[in-house]
Amino acid sequence: MPYQWTQTSDTEQELRLWPHNSLPPRGAMIVIFSVFLFGLIPILAMLGSIVLWGLLPFLLLTVLGLWLAIQTNYKARSVFEVLTLDGTRAQLIHLTPGRQQQEWSCNRYWARPEMHRKGGPVPYYVTLVGDGREVEIGAFLSEEERISLYDELVERLRGPATQ
Repeated sequence: MPYQWTQTSDTEQELRLWPHNSLPPRGAMIVIFSVFLFGLIPILAMLGSIVLWGLLPFLLLTVLGLWLAIQTNYKARSVFEVLTLDGTRAQLIHLTPGRQQQEWSCNRYWARPEMHRKGGPVPYYVTLVGDGREVEIGAFLSEEERISLYDELVERLRGPATQ
């Protein structure tokens, strides 16, 4: 699961959420290198011909475009959220690279999770409601992970503070 609960003290729990990354950096380099090698196959037939110089820039642009797309995806996936629950407060911090940190907090007693099965930006959209605001949590998780997260939030928010 791309989230983890930790007990930071006797009365404080912390939930860290991050997007799932199915292609690690080493795998990305293997993909890029493979595309380059397979792109060389038709170019090798053109060795000694002027056509080689016409095809080579397209191969290099393809590899560069793939590399830029993967790097952009990694940057977009470096978002993460931290939910801190202590004896009296619930605080959510949403960190996105290149943007200002977003924070939400309220009295833990009044905080409650809600699941919107339909009508949200994603199916089984999970939000936290409290202090007159409703904020999303874990929108980047898969459907199964959001359902599991919702169940755990219900249990942790309604359970004792020292769980």
